[in-house]
Amino acid sequence: MKKKIISLFMVAAMTASLVGCGGGNADSSSTTNTDSAATTDNTATTDTSSTDNTAAADNTAAADNTQAEAEPAADDVEKPEEITIMIDGTVFTKENGQEQFWAKFQELTGIKVNVIQPDHDAYYDNVGQTIASGDWPDVIILSSTYYSAYAAEGVLWDMTDAWENSELKARQEAHGGAGVVEGVKLDGRLYGMPTTRGNGCVTYVKKAWMDNCGITSAPTNYEEYLAMLEAFTTGDPDGDGTNGNTFGVTAAGFIGNEAPYINYLPEFYQDAHPSFYLKEDGTYADGFTEDAMKAALERLADAYAKGVIDPTTLTNGTGDCRNKFYSDNFGVFTYWAGTWASNLKNNLENNELDSELVALPPIAEVGAYLDRIPPTWCITSTCENPEGVFKYFIEAMQDGGDVQFLFTYGVEGTHWSTAAETLYAGETNDKGESKEKVYAEGEFHMLDNLETPGTQYTKAHIDPALALVELANDPAEQTTAPEAKASAELFAANCVTADLIPSTDAMAEYNGDLTTLKNEIVAKVAMGEMTIEEGYAKFEADGGAAWSQQIVDSLNQ
Repeated sequence: MKKKIISLFMVAAMTASLVGCGGGNADSSSTTNTDSAATTDNTATTDTSSTDNTAAADNTAAADNTQAEAEPAADDVEKPEEITIMIDGTVFTKENGQEQFWAKFQELTGIKVNVIQPDHDAYYDNVGQTIASGDWPDVIILSSTYYSAYAAEGVLWDMTDAWENSELKARQEAHGGAGVVEGVKLDGRLYGMPTTRGNGCVTYVKKAWMDNCGITSAPTNYEEYLAMLEAFTTGDPDGDGTNGNTFGVTAAGFIGNEAPYINYLPEFYQDAHPSFYLKEDGTYADGFTEDAMKAALERLADAYAKGVIDPTTLTNGTGDCRNKFYSDNFGVFTYWAGTWASNLKNNLENNELDSELVALPPIAEVGAYLDRIPPTWCITSTCENPEGVFKYFIEAMQDGGDVQFLFTYGVEGTHWSTAAETLYAGETNDKGESKEKVYAEGEFHMLDNLETPGTQYTKAHIDPALALVELANDPAEQTTAPEAKASAELFAANCVTADLIPSTDAMAEYNGDLTTLKNEIVAKVAMGEMTIEEGYAKFEADGGAAWSQQIVDSLNQ
């Protein structure tokens, strides 16, 4: 197993270093600041000024109470006193009230949680190092790619029986969420628990930039999309009187670091698959070897040569992209649906920029956005009491009551409140409109962001719109901003579910080197340092074609 674990570490470390995760190398042995993750929505304003939801503050008497659930039967599993978890930026960071969050969790459950939280953009680099070291936490958050690989190598505890016999399964079935859990099973076995549906990205365009460039309608095909990027790059879309100091689009790398890999630049990839996928005939293929991928590389190279793609795309992290968007450096941003529509809007507003965004339906050549396989909370196979961790930690965060409320909205007085108060008194937005929000006693509302003052929190870890279990007294209906709701509905109406690819011995053996080689070719071809023909010649000469075929053969056995 050791050889395979090291191979997986190579996938984690090399993929992170080549796809534009520019967060640096954090020390995974200690709690560190993280960049907010793509699915974390801790940095935006939620318009709750008309909300009257007193009941939302009190989940104690509703649904399954965590304290009650935590009382074991005579023959039940032992509750752990302390656990160690490794998490990314989808849970509150130190700057965003991490200490208060886990103190509240301990108050509710009696369990002390030790937190390892590397920088988000370097998270999987640190995961790989941690797994390779053999000193594993009890619980770890993993995206689908790493989940499949580590499950196959025995890193993750099989929680199938625990889930099948749990009250959690019944709660998920009642809310329609059990199907999502079934979707992350590998050969019928469950090694990780999602807390939400997967979600995915939609393309947001700055309306003011469209207006300044005379673009009167949103693009519906690639020709129109590229023309819009060119206008944003060569014209004066930001209205500062200077042409050519902006560009059309950027992303965190030319290719993503987790499945489905193409979600940040879908208009260029279209029907291409950079990695392995399941074909309509039920067999697996490596889309990197197909003509559709070569056509995608041609589009990327052409757009980069025209200057419409940010020249620092290769080294960008997601935080870099967001900061550039908020600074008006580029006009088109493909990012997460739902509450991130509010995040983007309100951070633009906080920077005194026009905040109106147009969320695009997928252009004709894309057809549908990809709904990713959700990240999962996994218990490692070295955990001394996995049954107890499952029952009192994994189940608790979807209890439908107090603990789920904590994972959805955070801590009262730190992340939300029902006290009478006025936020942003005397402040105005970019249009000169008052930002002031007045809340009456008992009116649920999110508080000002600790890390990014001037914006309100929108959620904690669980997005209420994507939850797998119904939350009692949930204020989401009143607190969800219109643009977030519209974005989520647009995505839901225009998405297809991505494939969960199982791991095999051949994948564990070769996919680290294969991924490194693919990412190098994508980057060099996109930036004009290598032609497509030279790229695929390198793919053949360096062993990529052979590794790819061995993996495909193993998947189709």
